[in-house]
This record gives sequence, C-alpha cells and structure tokens, in this order.
Amino acid sequence: MTVIRVRVKPYAKASAIEDAGDGTFVAYLKARPVEGKANDELIALVARHFGCSKAAISIKSGQSTRTKLLKIAREGA
Repeated sequence: MTVIRVRVKPYAKASAIEDAGDGTFVAYLKARPVEGKANDELIALVARHFGCSKAAISIKSGQSTRTKLLKIAREGA
C-alpha cells in the first residue's frame, strides 16, 4: 500500500496530474467540487497515472478539502 498527498485544483481547462517535486502531487480537475464529482475524477486520474484500477484508489483523508491523502492498494496482493 502506498499513500500519496494530492493538492486538488478544480475548474481546470484539462485534467492532469503532476509531481510537485516535494513528494506531493498536484491534480488539475475539470469537474466542479459538487456531489463528489471532483473526487471521482481525481480517483480516475490517479488510477490512470499509476496504471492501476479505480478500485485500488481510496481517499484516506480530505474528502471535502483540497488537500487529500490517497491510499493506493497493491493489486493482486
């Protein structure tokens, strides 16, 4: 299991994730932070970035804040 810290920036023109260089990531999301849509987009984006399924990603803390801790489970383990 891996835990990463992600700073979310909603209302972006395109969805993207980048390494901030300090051990954290910055995620630019097109979705608005309403009804969990931004969280769903974040999980899909992180899953694509790390090459795992969306089911392997969960929000450990920060469900309703812009700074989140995401847990990435090892698949097949």
